[in-house]
Amino acid sequence: MQRYFVRNFEDNRFYISDDDRHHIVKVMRLQVDDEIYCVTKGKSALCRIEEITDQQVVAKVVKWEEASVEMPIQVTIASGLPKGDKLEWIIQKGTELGAAKFIPFTASRSIVKWDEKKAFKKVERWNRIAKEAAEQSHRHIRPEVHQPISLKKLVELSENYDYKLVAYEESAKQGEASVFSAVLKKMKAGQSILIIFGPEGGLTEEEIALLNDAGFLSCSLGPRILRTETAPLYALAAVSFQTELMG
Repeated sequence: MQRYFVRNFEDNRFYISDDDRHHIVKVMRLQVDDEIYCVTKGKSALCRIEEITDQQVVAKVVKWEEASVEMPIQVTIASGLPKGDKLEWIIQKGTELGAAKFIPFTASRSIVKWDEKKAFKKVERWNRIAKEAAEQSHRHIRPEVHQPISLKKLVELSENYDYKLVAYEESAKQGEASVFSAVLKKMKAGQSILIIFGPEGGLTEEEIALLNDAGFLSCSLGPRILRTETAPLYALAAVSFQTELMG
């Protein structure tokens, strides 16, 4: 059943407009009395369409869902700006895997240079991808996609997290295999973690030193070197396994 993130909620009813209204009426061709799921403020409800107008769809709550599908810990993925549509892939699949937030950043080896003139449309598209992926995977929270920032600014934002890791391929080459696992085992429900991944060329030694000085732990994601678009997904799957499937 189709699911929508809706901001306007009042008197036990959701008021759905703009693109989502178009999707309900023109794409799904739903009618009055058809049912959909609506999500607001981390809660999801089964709803019945009560009214359809040229401006909006009104859906009345039938029953609130009690079970949560969100990870017990909040995971933020920080990616050095990669080439092409790789960031879109990370956002889409990362949302399906449970990420709470995405923060792109400019790294020394980022081939892509951030164009401030195109910033608004880019960030708007990334957030739309996150919204659609969250609806498809039945999330109760739509992850936020931050506009790209500098590594220095990322370090400043990192002060708000309980745990901070940076995936570093040199750690993998040296056989380090315990930091990531140890951190996940220590984390408790409700805590947060920020994990940084470099662009295609990786992070420089100077960038790693800066992050280590700011309290980031360098970690390996196993003996194999992963692509910049693969590493975040591996990490999210590992977090899910440790916190949701290990019991």
